[in-house]
Amino acid sequence: MNTRWILITLLLAATACGGNGQGDGPVQRITVRPGASFSEVADSLDAKGVLDGNLLFRGWARLTGAAADIKAGTYEFREGAGWKRVLADLTAGRVASHRLVVPEGWDVRRIAPALARLVGRDPDSLMVAMLDSATAARFGVPGPTLEGYLYPATYIVPAGADADTVISHMVREYRRVWTPERQALADSAGMSEREVVTLASIVEKEAKVAEEMPSIAAVYLNRIEIGYPLQADPTVQYALGDHQRRLLYAHIDSVADHPYNTYRRRGLPPGPIGSPSVRAIDAVLDPADVNYLYFVARDDGSHVFNRHLTEHNATIAEIRATRRRAAAAASADSAHAARRDSTATSDSRPDPAPGQSPDSSAASPD
Repeated sequence: MNTRWILITLLLAATACGGNGQGDGPVQRITVRPGASFSEVADSLDAKGVLDGNLLFRGWARLTGAAADIKAGTYEFREGAGWKRVLADLTAGRVASHRLVVPEGWDVRRIAPALARLVGRDPDSLMVAMLDSATAARFGVPGPTLEGYLYPATYIVPAGADADTVISHMVREYRRVWTPERQALADSAGMSEREVVTLASIVEKEAKVAEEMPSIAAVYLNRIEIGYPLQADPTVQYALGDHQRRLLYAHIDSVADHPYNTYRRRGLPPGPIGSPSVRAIDAVLDPADVNYLYFVARDDGSHVFNRHLTEHNATIAEIRATRRRAAAAASADSAHAARRDSTATSDSRPDPAPGQSPDSSAASPD
């Protein structure tokens, strides 16, 4: 038996003895550059202590031709990983990856830090770049920035990917949604792509119940038609930069001259305020056939819609009264429970009188 057959026999015997372990040491990152030689890859794995069976790895890869099938990319292996597992991952191109989750309605101020963590960039500098109009032009979106065109979805980001690669993927997802059919609907409505996405981003922020999106879109479109300010709270929140749990008139006044303040400026703001879903986009392109001009939120996130200001104000008063009654009942229940727990008297003792209602100015339906 010649040396080659002896080697083959030994390698075949070795493959039956393992080589599939995941390893139990620290994770090591290995980057295989395009055009890297097999020896270079094997040396890198050996230097980082990844392989359990370096000689078997080299011998089997050359014997089977797998040495020529290794894919470029960034991989992660634990120290002591089985050589067969490592070789299988390298030839299949199973590069290391991480998930980037972009929820519906997220804006660049939230997307940038999440993306920066994955690509190893400074979040502030990345955000500045993403909000630069030149960046929007480079990626071919309507602008004025990338805001609104980074489609909300879950992305699998290969380890080692740069920010431009991930942004390109996100913009492609947006382009997949903005179909010729939707462009035709925008044209028939007399709206540009940017205008549709801008209004959709506002609808996305306002709607807690998705089924209400077409009605919310209709309210804003009706206001635009009659030249009435949108008075959309999310645009003021966007102008403020920091989200306020309760938006007050003082907040609105503090950004009175901001182009995104739709209480002070008529029409749509200059661009989107977040990444809208396809459902919000479709709500703008196919709004409800209603004449509403107002809506106000209930505590469960749903809305009451009205045509006239008097009806709207009456709805606000009723929501506030409901909140006061609920607060009074909760206060009374709490006081009763506290007394019951602190005394050993009979259960026949009368309940306390209901607590004082909070002042109506402490609750706002929006």
